[in-house]
Amino acid sequence: MSQDVMTPGREAPRGSSEGRGRKRTRTRGRRIGRVILLTLAVLLLAVAGAGWWAYSHLNGNIDSVDLDKAIGDNRPQKVVAGAQNVLVLGSDSRAGANGDLDHGDVSGARSDTAMLVHIPEGRAKATAVSIPRDTLITRPECKGENGKTVASAKRVMFNSVYSLGGPACVVKTVEAMSGIRVDHFVEVDFAGFKGLVDALGGVTVTLDKPMSGAKGGLKLDAGEHRLNGTDSLKFVRTRYGYGDGSDLGRIGLQQQFMMAMLSEIKKQDALGNPARLYKLADAGTKSLTTDSDLASLTALSDFAQSMKGVDPDTMQTIMLPVAYDKVDPNRVIVAEPQATQLWEALRNDQKIPASAKVSPATGG
Repeated sequence: MSQDVMTPGREAPRGSSEGRGRKRTRTRGRRIGRVILLTLAVLLLAVAGAGWWAYSHLNGNIDSVDLDKAIGDNRPQKVVAGAQNVLVLGSDSRAGANGDLDHGDVSGARSDTAMLVHIPEGRAKATAVSIPRDTLITRPECKGENGKTVASAKRVMFNSVYSLGGPACVVKTVEAMSGIRVDHFVEVDFAGFKGLVDALGGVTVTLDKPMSGAKGGLKLDAGEHRLNGTDSLKFVRTRYGYGDGSDLGRIGLQQQFMMAMLSEIKKQDALGNPARLYKLADAGTKSLTTDSDLASLTALSDFAQSMKGVDPDTMQTIMLPVAYDKVDPNRVIVAEPQATQLWEALRNDQKIPASAKVSPATGG
């Protein structure tokens, strides 16, 4: 009885059991290969879909304002091309989720916090100038958010400009005050601020004296404290119960917190960790309004990456020099010549003179 003997390089006879087995093995191998390829394809599509969903989701969170369209051509010229000036606004709207964070009986919204952040050419340092909300200023004529003209007015409180004309009118007012071209503006409300802090897992601040918690504020002993989003909001809004209880004193707390928050972002390498960055971006963009040039995740990411060289330890915080108003001592006015010296230095990307940092109003 003869047997088929397999030799190297010789195929099994067609129809033999061994040949059929080899054919089935090759078929199974091809099927398994196709399954693996299909599985990989599905996974890649899922990842791409999730990435697109995340991108679309974050993009959809951002509201924007076209500053050039809203303000027009009557704006200061850019002096130093490589420098950037960003107006950061914290609004006190009680609408939506914000109402759960502050139950004050206040309609509309105001710019509860306003800082003009100057990033010099080279972007290694930055200067943040806080504008006191109680400052009496001349509001230029501007277009409100409804498209109607808001007339110019003298001796109006700075924080009232937002409620009448919206963020574009605040930008125009700051440009008129300073002669500085505002390149970008970023606005975040109560809910957005709380979300940012909670996404970081809290921010650590240090007090050199107790905070009494007067008028529903935060009560803290002197020393180091890790604050969650809700308490952080109370911290930056505390006016009574710390220092002299003035708005000027609150500015010091806001600047202190901003530096602590930037340090926390740097410490966690939030910009270099995709998962943490997404969590931070999702929280931050939920209540974010920017100028139209920053109104996309790509633009915001590129701008944030360009700011990585700015070290919070070298960032300078200054309050716009103000003096107590002679007619109403509860209000302040821009102090001269200090303010002019400050704005001129920032406009030309130069060192700020020591005299321009001194404020005649000593509150806080």
